[in-house]
Amino acid sequence: MTAAALLPILDLVGVAVFAISGALAAGRKSLDLLGVIVIAIVTSVGGGTLRDLLLDRTAFWIVNPKYLVTIIVAALATMAYVRFRRPPDKALQVADALGLAFFAISGAQIAETSGTGGLIAVVMGTITGVFGGVLRDVLCAEIPMILRKGNIYATAAIAGTSAYVVLQDAGVARLWSAAAGMLVIAGLRLAAIIWSLSLPVFTINERR
Repeated sequence: MTAAALLPILDLVGVAVFAISGALAAGRKSLDLLGVIVIAIVTSVGGGTLRDLLLDRTAFWIVNPKYLVTIIVAALATMAYVRFRRPPDKALQVADALGLAFFAISGAQIAETSGTGGLIAVVMGTITGVFGGVLRDVLCAEIPMILRKGNIYATAAIAGTSAYVVLQDAGVARLWSAAAGMLVIAGLRLAAIIWSLSLPVFTINERR
């Protein structure tokens, strides 16, 4: 499979996984059907929409409405599943970690196709991966994961997209660079969830 063929697949998988995380977050707040779908959509398209606006592109879900269909189906399937089985305690975080990996790399690839350099590709990939989750948490009255003390979240996206860009510059095929970048992101985020890893916290001592 070529990198060009992989990009739309990554986008679809990314929106589906983020839709699951959005539906789980909405369910924990006991929202109704419309609320669940709205949170799922915002979570799935928020980062990509901001990326497209910054790159002066038409938002991807407007160009191709199949993304909205995928989001709605994934949200409804999640609602149906949790009616019969309780999701694992860390299901939201795991779904979010996978969505972060897929979306961050696809965002970096889209930035590249728009003619940006490596640094901007890293920035756009990170925005694509994290901004939808920020909107989800704000709408659900939660502290966004990106702002939680010591949380390895945006750091994972930056590390993975940077690995993707560096590997490509080193001559590694785009497909394998993308796979490595996703593994870095998902690996760091899942490791942080499983072993409670965190970044050092900067604290100012007010006592003199």
